[in-house]
Amino acid sequence: MMFRMLAIVAGLGLALAAPAEAQTPRKGGTIRMTAPYGSSFTSLDIHTTQRAQDEIYAKGLHRSLYIWDSAEGKPIPELAKEAVVSGGGLVYTFKLRDDAYFHNGRKMTADDLIWSYNRIMDGTKAYPGARYVRIIEGAAAVEKGQAKEISGLKKIDDFTVEMKLTEKVDPAFYLFTALTSIYPADEAAKDGFIQHPIGLGPFKFVEHVPGSRIVLERWDRFYKPGKPYADKVIVSIMGEAAARDVAFRNKEIDTSVLGPAQYVAYQADPNLKGTIAEVAEVFTRYMGMNPAFKPFADKRVRQAINYAIDTDLIISKLVKGKAYRATGWLPLTSTAYDKAMKPYPFDPAKAKQLLADAGYPSGFEFEWTTSQNESWGLPIVSAVIPMLDKVGIKVKVKQVEAAVLSEVVRSGDYQAFIYSQQTGPDPQAALKCFHSSTPQSACNYMNFKNADLDKILDEAGQSDDSAKRIQLLQKANALLYEEAPVWFFNYNKAVMAVQPWLHGVQLNATELTHQNVEDLWVDETSPAK
Repeated sequence: MMFRMLAIVAGLGLALAAPAEAQTPRKGGTIRMTAPYGSSFTSLDIHTTQRAQDEIYAKGLHRSLYIWDSAEGKPIPELAKEAVVSGGGLVYTFKLRDDAYFHNGRKMTADDLIWSYNRIMDGTKAYPGARYVRIIEGAAAVEKGQAKEISGLKKIDDFTVEMKLTEKVDPAFYLFTALTSIYPADEAAKDGFIQHPIGLGPFKFVEHVPGSRIVLERWDRFYKPGKPYADKVIVSIMGEAAARDVAFRNKEIDTSVLGPAQYVAYQADPNLKGTIAEVAEVFTRYMGMNPAFKPFADKRVRQAINYAIDTDLIISKLVKGKAYRATGWLPLTSTAYDKAMKPYPFDPAKAKQLLADAGYPSGFEFEWTTSQNESWGLPIVSAVIPMLDKVGIKVKVKQVEAAVLSEVVRSGDYQAFIYSQQTGPDPQAALKCFHSSTPQSACNYMNFKNADLDKILDEAGQSDDSAKRIQLLQKANALLYEEAPVWFFNYNKAVMAVQPWLHGVQLNATELTHQNVEDLWVDETSPAK
């Protein structure tokens, strides 16, 4: 199957659909996916973890109010059949599906949706999905312990919910990820739910072998007629790119995220180059700096770090071109991407001058927390260390496992970290991570506070004019560039090898590994019939 395709489309068309398949989808068989971002899953409670690793299995197990449609390049209604907008764009009345059954056989109702969103806003738990549910009026009050239930959610009947928003945003861009999955209210409160989760997705939970795999099997009462096609989905943990490479070549797995070295090798191999699927993802890779660590409280120091690093050289030589240079926070697939913005140039002399102006003529030392990730982890840090050393900045490396890093980032227990963060598909949601009202645990990982930025984002949130909103968001992005709370590294080019017998793979710009698995199918040439 010749699969190679690159989707870099401006505007909302973030991804292109895979080529149309001539064959009729085949029923049965096993889909063998990989979880490539670490040596474990964080939790079987998807509300608790923002890791892309965990959402791979959650796409089969759970469902949210909306779902991402890669062909359309936008979220579309999923558990909602329709939405009627009123109240000047602030009130959405959702008609829910009346044919969605949880894996215990009970039908989903409005009570489950309201219970799930209230759970996510429990401020004592700091669920990452709170950043999305917070757009509902009264959600922040629940988070702060000032109310028990979200006032902006109202049950009209068993299959109708009214939702009042705080801003004029499209809730579709906030309520499509697995972080906002709808749980069965009566079951999710029980202790055993975490060991044996129950969802609304096309596949039900069978087993979790920690450090190894999650196995799901077909749910026969799934609400989409004739789907899912496959009988079983196995998501195997394979954090090492070399291990995935061997397994893919041995036909033991159907999908394999390629690291930089494999990307180069597969392009050069006539037997493998046709298996490559590519998409420009809405992710920004960066080094975050803690303003509570004195040197990083000074904007000039943060700018100096951006000048001191030869970012283009790292992308070319280490990342092997499997990325796009970051010119700001918003990626080039964002609707608010500003083509006029230029990245920080490599200028060590300018870096030294800024450090001297900030009172650090001899530099300083900091601790940099990183995972082993080859595209944005330890290898990148190792390449940056001598560049910073040349301007007087010394680095102590603190290496942690990927699951630990995500908790370090959310807790603020670092001087600096290196990470990959989703920065789309909605630019307003991405930039809201820097609003002073957004908690660190949600996505304001640098605990950034800037009154001018807050004002711009608040104005964008109340604007009826889409063109004006884009202008305001570009202004906010430019302010972040100037403030430099991060080292702007790159925007990800996601690359995945797909076996020729696996069909229906979607070029998902929000995360290539997150597939709507009910649409995947394997033909009779699959070794896992």
